Amino acid sequence: MSEKTFYITTPIYYPSGNLHIGHTYTTVAADTITRFKKLQGYDTYFLTGTDEHGQKIEKVAAEAGVAPQAYVDGIVTGIKSLWDTMNINYDQFIRTTDPEHEKTIQRIFKKLYDQGDIYKSNYEGWYCTPCESFWTESQLVEGNCPDCGRPVEKASEEAYFFKMSKYADDLLKHIEEHPHFIQPESRKNEMINNFIKPGLQDLCVSRTSFTWGVPVDFDPGHVVYVWIDALPNYISALGYLNDKPDLMEKYWPADVHLVGKDIIRFHTIYWPIILMALKLPLPKQVYGHGWILLKGGKMSKSVGNVVDPVVLVDKYGVDALRYHVLREMSYGSDGVYNEDLLVSHINSDLANDLGNLLSRTLAMTDKYFGGVIPTERETEDIDTDLIALAEKTPGVVSDYMDKLDFSRALEEIWKLVSRSNKYIDETQPWVLGKSPEKQARLAQVMYNLTESLRIVTVLISAAMPETARKIGEQLNCPAACLTWDSIQHFGGYPEGLKIERCDALFPRIELEKKAEQPVKEAKAEKAKKENESKTPEELPEGLITIDDFAKVQLRVAEVVACEPHPDADRLLVLQLQVGQEKRQVVSGIAKYYAPADLVGKTVILVANLKPVNLRGLESNGMILAATKGKKLSLVTVDGIPSGGKVS
Repeated sequence: MSEKTFYITTPIYYPSGNLHIGHTYTTVAADTITRFKKLQGYDTYFLTGTDEHGQKIEKVAAEAGVAPQAYVDGIVTGIKSLWDTMNINYDQFIRTTDPEHEKTIQRIFKKLYDQGDIYKSNYEGWYCTPCESFWTESQLVEGNCPDCGRPVEKASEEAYFFKMSKYADDLLKHIEEHPHFIQPESRKNEMINNFIKPGLQDLCVSRTSFTWGVPVDFDPGHVVYVWIDALPNYISALGYLNDKPDLMEKYWPADVHLVGKDIIRFHTIYWPIILMALKLPLPKQVYGHGWILLKGGKMSKSVGNVVDPVVLVDKYGVDALRYHVLREMSYGSDGVYNEDLLVSHINSDLANDLGNLLSRTLAMTDKYFGGVIPTERETEDIDTDLIALAEKTPGVVSDYMDKLDFSRALEEIWKLVSRSNKYIDETQPWVLGKSPEKQARLAQVMYNLTESLRIVTVLISAAMPETARKIGEQLNCPAACLTWDSIQHFGGYPEGLKIERCDALFPRIELEKKAEQPVKEAKAEKAKKENESKTPEELPEGLITIDDFAKVQLRVAEVVACEPHPDADRLLVLQLQVGQEKRQVVSGIAKYYAPADLVGKTVILVANLKPVNLRGLESNGMILAATKGKKLSLVTVDGIPSGGKVS
């Protein structure tokens, strides 16, 4: 057995054909931690799949006029396509209709029956078809399912039962002796206080009122209840009691079952007790993450508020969406989705911070050294802080990843990105580049920036694999210097490599707020009709109407950093703070202003210009200036905070 194995699972999803961004979070998170563990040298195994049996599937398929198997076959193809789109690199996609899985379920059922843990009786109670859950009268909330709030049905039929109550004390003892078994802590307390301590009832584990399920092979007419069918997929996938290759000794017990908080009860009560009855080890951890919420509550197909990840990928790209869902979901808490927040992450974190760091570093390396950093370099004390942070960050990120706190892990990586951008402003390479005697110092500055980017590239490779690949190619890094071991110490970027400049990683996105758009459209339509009803008036040449002027958005902006353009002597690259937003503007004012003279000035920005590329750097807006003859002066304001409107 390998000393470093890592086995992670997601829930096997109900094949509704409507997987939304919430499901995407779970699978992206599992893919990310798997890639990270593989980066660290673990032998990893990542399982996902579909839960395809049950009364609900049988009913929906009948309404569609197709057989249940044909119904789920078509939808599973779409689910696999979504995971391909999201760059999910799973090791096995299991389906509960797989013959090997059905064999495992029948043998587990018979084994538990033979040892007396399953017995035959009659069931009378309440059943929620959408949740595939049985409830007692006392568990209902105002007569409805306590999980989904929908009506339940009275069920009465012959059934087999599993002796859950027999193992309740053993389960409670295990949870108490293994404090990290259920995470986060709030979920553990909920399971103990709301379900285990009040007393577990024996669980109905077969049905006779429908046929779409795994047959109980020793009692025709009974099919295995869906949760007893679905949960053992985590071991049937490894060959337990079936004809698949036996991977149990290598990977079981699972390191993490990553599930949504709505199904943690099944994974921390039903599933552990099944394993106890089978005398198998329990998974090391079940992590119940929160939901991604929209304004007004949880996404739901029935409510009609699901967010399609494929649409978002088409608009913004795979890695941008992966970054957003991981960064937005704080440890154990619900996250909130809105498109403006996604765009803000792209523009601020990805375009302004990471993209800008890469483009500035590559542009200056190309300008001053032809793309190859000289080996003759000169260090200074100012380098120490950046190097210390770069060497510390991998360990901090690893700690958060082990806790499945992806948001904090990315936050730590972006601290290094931000510190590197600040290092550019501190060292001012454009000044060093003007002094022949400072070339060794300039070489060290560019090396430190390039090395920091290399470390960032490795650290983001699990969450944003395609972005990491692109940065690695631009840095011309061989595979050997993009490993986990290679970033434990600063200085691993090889000598003599020539960088490759490419297009911007993440172009800025201008997204008009949806709440404002219908109002603006209505005003525009009204104005159009009013104009159409009037006799056209000829304007003197050079004049515009108030409507024309209203199209221009002027904002107050503070210059927080400025440097010469690495490829154009007449251009300056300004970093502007516009309220809560950061902007980069390239302006042809180098003849009139030194970079240091502009920092701290409050200028007027034309904020709604289409972004343009000026000599390799993106410019998002234009600052206003007054000119006469050979004189130029920026238009500045006093006393108005950045972001203010100019009218």
